Amino acid sequence: MAIDGRTTVKPTPSLGSMVTVLSIDGGGLRGLIPGTILAFLESKLQELDGKDVRIADYFDVIAGTSTGGLVTTMITAPDENNRPLFAAKDINQFYLENGPKIFPQNGSGVLSSVKGLFGAISGPKYDGKYLHSKVRQLLGDLKIQDTLTDILIPTFDIKLLQPTIFSTYEARINETKNGLLSDVCISTSAAPTYLPAHYFETKDSEGNVRSFNLIDGGVAANNPTLLAMSHITRQILLKSKDYSSIESINCRKLLVISLGTGAPKQEQKYSTKEVSKWGVLGWLYNGGNTPLIDSFSQGITDLVDIHASVLFQALYSEKNYLRIQDDTLVGNTSSVDISTSENLLNLVDIGKNLLKKPVSRVNVETGVSEEVKGEGTNEDALIRFAKLLSDERRLRLSKLNIH
Repeated sequence: MAIDGRTTVKPTPSLGSMVTVLSIDGGGLRGLIPGTILAFLESKLQELDGKDVRIADYFDVIAGTSTGGLVTTMITAPDENNRPLFAAKDINQFYLENGPKIFPQNGSGVLSSVKGLFGAISGPKYDGKYLHSKVRQLLGDLKIQDTLTDILIPTFDIKLLQPTIFSTYEARINETKNGLLSDVCISTSAAPTYLPAHYFETKDSEGNVRSFNLIDGGVAANNPTLLAMSHITRQILLKSKDYSSIESINCRKLLVISLGTGAPKQEQKYSTKEVSKWGVLGWLYNGGNTPLIDSFSQGITDLVDIHASVLFQALYSEKNYLRIQDDTLVGNTSSVDISTSENLLNLVDIGKNLLKKPVSRVNVETGVSEEVKGEGTNEDALIRFAKLLSDERRLRLSKLNIH
């Protein structure tokens, strides 16, 4: 078989020299930003290995939270030809077409703000019916174990008050964790105050039922990069056959791309003087925003980036970790649910502009991403990563005698 997208063989890490990871943050409609970046990366992989290759052919683990979980599923769930349902270039079109139906707008101005305020008190801002039906239509009876590469999607069980992580690896060894992909996607995107929580059950071959009461994975891991890294480490410790040649894992054996969905923190829209006067309602709803949710999701996201960045730098492997994030969003673009055509297209433009920005790493003192001199733009870095990913895949395929 040729080394291109037509081969159905997925070579395991045990045949290569590195373990490859892709991670995609949560962020609602801001998923258009990583969607744009993934389209660029896939185009570069196709230049190297042919027009039929897809993102899923190159990564051992793809992790995604909330909207990142939707994207993860789109590019790893198989179609009737056992190839990904979506090419990366089609992700943004999905958001542009369906975003306004998932998050229908109620106008603007004072009346809209009043409706939003009462909505925040009475129930979720959106009923989720269109999203649920669309996801079920696309994924049908596909289960987690069916994905074309290992995926990892975090959710949070509101009844148990603990994270529930779904992965392809665990789904293959634990029937009760092998739920429908549609249920997992609906669950990981059930953001508090925006969309309703999701309940579903699974059953094993002996008839044992397991129930799940789930909300958005961003509550626990809006940036799932470290989850993906620990997932790999766990498989090695369990002596998984896929990782049988790897005795231990360190940053020199990891190749990690972590994609953000943009962050509004540079807008500096809150101050202690203002928030000191807030009660429960103020923290949950303020001028169309959700300050409490914004705060913990951004805090979780940044902490993961700081930890990963320091870890790779400490082991002199900083070039093996690429975090692409824009932390300068303002106005409507910083929202997760404003689905006007203007805002959606602005988000696409932000993704395109982000490709042209210099590679940056977080400053652990200020929390601000700073340019890394001498490493070029994010576009340059992705071209370099595409070559590394291609070389790794070719090495593995050569050991399977696929030419």
